[in-house]
Amino acid sequence: MTAIAYRAEILAVPEDPLRAGAEAIRHHPDGLLVVEDGIVAACGDHADLAGRFANVPTERLAGILVPGFVDTHIHYPQTERIASHGEQLLQWLDRHIFPAEAAFADRAHADAIAAFFLDELLRNGTTTALVYPTVHPQSVDALFEAALARGMRIVSGKVLMDLGPADLRDTVAGGRADSEALVARWRGRGRLGYAVTPRFALTSTDAQLEDAGRLVAAHPDVLMHTHLAENRGEIAAVAARFPHAADYLDVYDRFGLVGDRSVFAHCVHLDARARNRMAAAGAGIAFCATSNMFLGSGLFDLAATDAAGIKIGIGTDVGAGTSFSILHTLGEAYKVCQLRGQVLDPFRALYLATAGGARTLNLGDRIGGLRPGQEADFVLLDPAATPLLARRTAGASIADTLFALQILGDDRAVAATYVAGRRALSPSRSAACR
Repeated sequence: MTAIAYRAEILAVPEDPLRAGAEAIRHHPDGLLVVEDGIVAACGDHADLAGRFANVPTERLAGILVPGFVDTHIHYPQTERIASHGEQLLQWLDRHIFPAEAAFADRAHADAIAAFFLDELLRNGTTTALVYPTVHPQSVDALFEAALARGMRIVSGKVLMDLGPADLRDTVAGGRADSEALVARWRGRGRLGYAVTPRFALTSTDAQLEDAGRLVAAHPDVLMHTHLAENRGEIAAVAARFPHAADYLDVYDRFGLVGDRSVFAHCVHLDARARNRMAAAGAGIAFCATSNMFLGSGLFDLAATDAAGIKIGIGTDVGAGTSFSILHTLGEAYKVCQLRGQVLDPFRALYLATAGGARTLNLGDRIGGLRPGQEADFVLLDPAATPLLARRTAGASIADTLFALQILGDDRAVAATYVAGRRALSPSRSAACR
């Protein structure tokens, strides 16, 4: 076995503080993380572990070592359309997004964007992501090949979309055949996972939604990833098309798409019935604070979601989302909660961005908590990355420092990113990407 140890201040929140309280927080001011062949062998106080691992080479790291960030909803083909001005969801899709996604019929274009996208994730400390590609199967191949080369844990799957623009439309049979071929081609390779991905209810016929449900049922190791109750205009259009459904969630439920492997992005406008059904099914939600505000969709109700007991992770939702940075997104999530009269403390926020996101993607046993046996994805945060951060965090408690990083931090606060114990991002590479 190849082993290496990292000595640093270590912080992880492997359990939800909302339910486990302060016991959920694992803070080691002088900690040791031991990695063997990409897996966490031990994590704890240096004083407790140093003797046991005295023969393991040890690297001293300056900063706060936290688990790698988990992005539970993001669109890689929308990378170049981030910060595109204009209107709300349905109009924004027609004006900016559908034309951009049509370009992914070209494999070379997909390769170039996939490489940039994944490097941008790593530069921001994101080591795992649930990613939308496009309707084109080659867009999935491009993303998975680039992720495999970087050793990242990426979950994705061809968009199913037999309604909408002609150059982004598939068929029920073609979408199923492409999806089955992609599952067969990529299953079990590296740290990749597949997600059946109907774009949303309005872009698939009933026949395709029904077939998507059959596809999920046929492959018990895949996720189901789509959008739900994001924007009032979208919700009205769904209600008009599906007048017999109890609500937007019920549309998906009727086609077998609501279960413990389902991840729904946004969920801004849900009622108690839908929340209770999601909780009973074991489905998860991606809280996308920046995109919900950018498109004027609304303010996510974290407290009601918590009360229902639904799994929650954080999604940047680039390109409607306005930053690849999970730190920045947590800052916006805090503001959303403030506007609702709710509280998001910094330790709970870190949980949602790491172990909570892992649990939402059904990966809680593999990543997110720096627990022995988990994959060693982690990020080194620099509380002095900018003059303002340095002044704000000088002499601060760990809670104040973490909160300052979430409110004032961005990619500059990520000193290094490690994937399966290997340094994936260096300061020189970070500078070159800017």
